[in-house]
Amino acid sequence: MSEASFADTLSRHGLELPRRAAVTTLQVNVGKRCNQACHHCHVDAGPKRSERIERRTAGRVLELLARSPSVRTLDVTGGAPELSDQFRFLVEGARGLGRRVIDRCNLTVLLEPGQEATAEFLAAHGVAVIASLPCYGPENVERQRGRGVFEKSLRVLQRLNSLGYGLEGSPLALDLVYNPVGPALPPAQPELEARYKEELGRRFGISFHRLLTLTNQPIARFAADLARSGRLAEYLSLLVHHFNPATVPGLMCRHLVSVGYDGRLHDCDFNQMLSLELGAPPRTLWDLESLEGLAGAPVTTGPHCHACTAGAGSSCDGSLT
Repeated sequence: MSEASFADTLSRHGLELPRRAAVTTLQVNVGKRCNQACHHCHVDAGPKRSERIERRTAGRVLELLARSPSVRTLDVTGGAPELSDQFRFLVEGARGLGRRVIDRCNLTVLLEPGQEATAEFLAAHGVAVIASLPCYGPENVERQRGRGVFEKSLRVLQRLNSLGYGLEGSPLALDLVYNPVGPALPPAQPELEARYKEELGRRFGISFHRLLTLTNQPIARFAADLARSGRLAEYLSLLVHHFNPATVPGLMCRHLVSVGYDGRLHDCDFNQMLSLELGAPPRTLWDLESLEGLAGAPVTTGPHCHACTAGAGSSCDGSLT
């Protein structure tokens, strides 16, 4: 695919390149250190990565959050965000400002040394947990994430349930994330959610609120795996040929700003991993006084954007249609 191919796809359907609406979510990648090294990881995170957010940058995030009333949610991701020494500082600061906070958790990190009280910390601060669980059975999970990960994930989910997470009527939100094992689009989100709930509830007594289906991005580690197996071109073609124009109005880049651990600004987490800067200045957290003035700015796009617009669409909040 050429770099202009996403623009060409939009043009063929009579659509223009997306522009920003008001920013409602500030997503912060606090670093690339993770206790896992998953095959599909678009961040290329792992135990040996050392990149991390510093206190000065985390403090600037909170300053801008206080100055940006349209931003209702701080979405904290990584790596494993809980391993950052700024994680609790960001959570406490954002909750003190009355903002919703999301922790994008891989579950098994809560069993790591030093994380014994993290689940209770999340519950005490009303943090919403979005947790990766690529399947309701061990085979697919361990193909993506490693031996023993499924059993550890179940233990953590049961612990979160014991704290009130994921229970019907509970304000402690627990959502799970599915992404395909290989180069395929996710199945329909409502039907798969029902299957997850039936299987996890019946077999393990686990409850959760929503299932979010995500399409694997053809970047970083997943793209390298596809290239090695000779399937990268096939996957890119699949995404292009399943373009769905109904997904474009809901693209997350229209209402989300992604901040790197170094304070640089991007239109989404995927652009951040490709080092694609925000579609219009400013470039860093220190180049603006609030996030309110970004509405109407162009969005930086590329061939990878076909992943968010294929089939039912894909975003950090699941399918788009």
